[in-house]
Amino acid sequence: MIKNFFRRGESGKDESFTEDVGREEGTILVVDDSPTEVHIFKKILEKQGYTIVVAKDGQEGVDIAIQVLPDLILMDVVMPVLNGFQATRQLKNNEKTSSIPVIMVTTKGQKTDMSWGMRQGANEYLVKPVAPADLLSKIKALLNE
Repeated sequence: MIKNFFRRGESGKDESFTEDVGREEGTILVVDDSPTEVHIFKKILEKQGYTIVVAKDGQEGVDIAIQVLPDLILMDVVMPVLNGFQATRQLKNNEKTSSIPVIMVTTKGQKTDMSWGMRQGANEYLVKPVAPADLLSKIKALLNE
């Protein structure tokens, strides 16, 4: 992707220049109420060329997904307003968002949690902390890259 930047030239005037910052891979919606987790995901994904959109709770995630129609959603489970299970169920039951792949990324690692997440419509279920290579391989597989 080519981005335009400005810098102060030798003459003291702003000069425009372009820089290839890598190709854009797609848009990923990160739904997580932890600023630390969001920062980690953004760092990993932006480095790979993905555009990141953030929601801080399940309801905001559903609302943003309907508006933006991201290519993929990373969904935490334990959040205010709507938890990740509820949000995923709503997304999968909505005609506009039902085909968007959802990866649940959460600290809830019990088999019953994983099973319930998949029953709500999640395509994958990862337990935090997630190795960046594991996260990226799941994303690429779901996006058919």
